[in-house]
Amino acid sequence: MPRRRQNTITGYELAERNYVGRVCEKTANYDLITIVMVCLGHEDSSDYKGILKLLGTLLVSASSAEEKKRILRDEFAISADRGMDEEVLNMRKLIAGIIISVALSSAAMAEVDVHAHIIPAGYRAALIQHDALLDEGFPLPKYDADAQLKWMDETGIQTAVLTLAAPQPYFGDSAECAQIIRAANEEAARIKREHPGRFKFCAALPLPDVEAAIAEAEYAMDVLHADGIKLATNSRGQYLGDPALDPLFEVLNARNAVVILHPHRPEPVSRAVMRQTPLAMQEYLSETTRAVANMISRNVPARYSRVCLVVPHCGAYLPLAVPRMKSLTSVMQANHLVGEIDWPKNLASLYYDLAGAHSPEVIRILLTVTTPDHLLYGSDYPYADPQALRGSLERLRTYLAQEPDLAPFRTMILEQNARRLFGDNPEPAQTVAAPQQALVRIAEVEVHPKRTAECFRHAPEL
Repeated sequence: MPRRRQNTITGYELAERNYVGRVCEKTANYDLITIVMVCLGHEDSSDYKGILKLLGTLLVSASSAEEKKRILRDEFAISADRGMDEEVLNMRKLIAGIIISVALSSAAMAEVDVHAHIIPAGYRAALIQHDALLDEGFPLPKYDADAQLKWMDETGIQTAVLTLAAPQPYFGDSAECAQIIRAANEEAARIKREHPGRFKFCAALPLPDVEAAIAEAEYAMDVLHADGIKLATNSRGQYLGDPALDPLFEVLNARNAVVILHPHRPEPVSRAVMRQTPLAMQEYLSETTRAVANMISRNVPARYSRVCLVVPHCGAYLPLAVPRMKSLTSVMQANHLVGEIDWPKNLASLYYDLAGAHSPEVIRILLTVTTPDHLLYGSDYPYADPQALRGSLERLRTYLAQEPDLAPFRTMILEQNARRLFGDNPEPAQTVAAPQQALVRIAEVEVHPKRTAECFRHAPEL
């Protein structure tokens, strides 16, 4: 066996790929074949661990039955004491079938990570030149596409969507910013081109110069074949929802663009607060909520409804903010502070990635403001230790399989929703009956004293 194949598990699939035209045949109408090749190497190899060691112990190890039992018990927490004598332990074909069927079920999940960052060398050099490397309050991690691919292979992720990290490389010179952004987008396009099927990217834009941003969006989508656009919550103080950005959203709307949002350092910001509590710990969530609320108050998602907006970090504080905003809308309108807000249409354009501190409880509260087909997996690579990110994904997989009310959405969240969002899977979202014990939000309602009696009179109807 070639050395490069030792201690590897590789999957090969037969699936429809449309090269000219679009057929979109249902998978039930053609053969789906998945082959999993298990190539075991020498026991002394550093890669000989985890599932590879488990397979090696069961299938090829010359160890005695008692030694196999000990390894299974001590290293894998598998009890092999109940009737598992030497004859059973040596039934290699049967064991191989069981183990590989488990591996096959995992390999069949082509998971998509919609929240990963590219940090090109030229971008980093520009930040260093302008003394902006710590603009977001913490160091930029090193990025290497090969290292990310290795992590994806080890973790079981098929495709990652790359976006440029923060901060926005605008330092008062629009032409310089456009040049930095163009180079970053071309680097992302190169990585996508060299690793087909493994990477997508959403192009950065040289805001706050709106005309330059429109030109870059058109170039990125038409020439570089970007899969979408990345927008910062604010670009050096120009916040999403600003009327100046409407011409850009008109262009993105005409192209049915996917737009991935990401928090940047708020403007203005208290440096003392940043030092006390780093932005990523809390302020990024406030900043994301602020920007999306700003768009909603001007009906930006509703007016440009063909733009799909991906809200990062488990929706930030939106599940808490939306009910409050709704409850105060009439008061604000009475004081001529906001106009009519189309809540259903605004919320329908929002998707949410689960990067950060996801949990069953977080997903349940997200489902009070969205639907399961708008939830997406995201890692935030490379901003945390790779092993920590892997553990986070394993935890997500586990509770999505074990929680009865969330289990129907497992494949949707880990793969299907992202594939559909980016056009890889044109079939409509599957309809899943809402669980009978689904969480339902009852928002706090603030009532003007003159309306108290009327409110209580109608309360029984509610």
